[in-house]
Amino acid sequence: MNKQEKIQMLKDVININSTNGNEEEVADYLLKRLSEYGILSQKVQYAEKRASLVSQIGVDTGKTLGFSGHMDVVDAGDVSMWKYPPFEAMEDDGKLYGRGATDMKSGLTAMVIAMIELTKEGKALNGAIKLLATVGEEVGELGAAQLTKEGFADDLDGLIIGEPSGHIIVYAHKGSMNYTVTSYGKNAHSSMPELGINAINHLVLFCNEVDKYVATIQAKNEILGDFTHNVTVINGGNQVNSIPEKAELQGNIRTIPEVSNEQVEKVFGEIIQKLNQQKDVKLELVWDYNKQPVFSDKDSTLVKTAQAVAKEQLGEKMPLLGIAGTTDAAEFTKAKKEFPVIVFGPGNNTPHQVNEYVDIDNYLEMIDVYKEIAVKFLG
Repeated sequence: MNKQEKIQMLKDVININSTNGNEEEVADYLLKRLSEYGILSQKVQYAEKRASLVSQIGVDTGKTLGFSGHMDVVDAGDVSMWKYPPFEAMEDDGKLYGRGATDMKSGLTAMVIAMIELTKEGKALNGAIKLLATVGEEVGELGAAQLTKEGFADDLDGLIIGEPSGHIIVYAHKGSMNYTVTSYGKNAHSSMPELGINAINHLVLFCNEVDKYVATIQAKNEILGDFTHNVTVINGGNQVNSIPEKAELQGNIRTIPEVSNEQVEKVFGEIIQKLNQQKDVKLELVWDYNKQPVFSDKDSTLVKTAQAVAKEQLGEKMPLLGIAGTTDAAEFTKAKKEFPVIVFGPGNNTPHQVNEYVDIDNYLEMIDVYKEIAVKFLG
């Protein structure tokens, strides 16, 4: 493909509104483009209008390298705040604007084009490249969980997640846990609070206990840093002069290997149990999202290959880092065998922001980088 064709393909993908769903339209578009070059693909249905895409090139003998990216994007928010309409990709001063430009339709599209170009060039691969394009990464890594459960990741010998990293190679990231606590009380007039049970007050008791627990955690991971916890959503009460009979909060936790997801679940459960023994307290805890930390081998063949190719193609040594955000790797690494994972893709720090964009040069260079990593890793 020439430069403009590559840019147009990314525009086409950005212009599909796959906000928290509707990924099947992206899957259909990519399937069509891959089929134009004789590359077979299959859709894996998740729900109505939601389908992941699996595609493969190369031979069944030898190693298999996974390319993965998600097709969903987050809500564009107030579109009047955007420089250009979020689902009408626009070039401006070397940048391509649009929702998903960085997170992460540029990485996904670059991977697809890399597979197409390797096929067009008739490049002999001593193994296979498998594309795993997923649904629902932004809301629970739904597609990655389904594909892993159905065995699509069991033959991988390495995996590249095309999330935006810029000129950095990521080999580890924190785990992520979301929870909801609901407090049940009793209505009463605010002038007679003794006749009611204030559900909000009991949420405050929970917050205080969790803060005490978090304050005791001294462990820190050398790569990922601190364990973190934040209460991010609170709802309760109906009107200012009534004692609230129900209140709810949600929180997010970023875990590290030193403070495991299982340990956090246990402690939080004990806090709820302890508080519920107090008079009139009725709290209910539900875990909405539970993703483990991912740690790959920084000395793996995949990491070394990616670093060598990046230095050769881009003229600089890529630093190896860990990040706080989670990725589909948290699900894919539950496959039957272990394999190294890196997060390496075009992009910057504008994911989920107004006027999200990708530098066009960064997008284009990653196509060649993906091609060369695949050839060398498989060869």
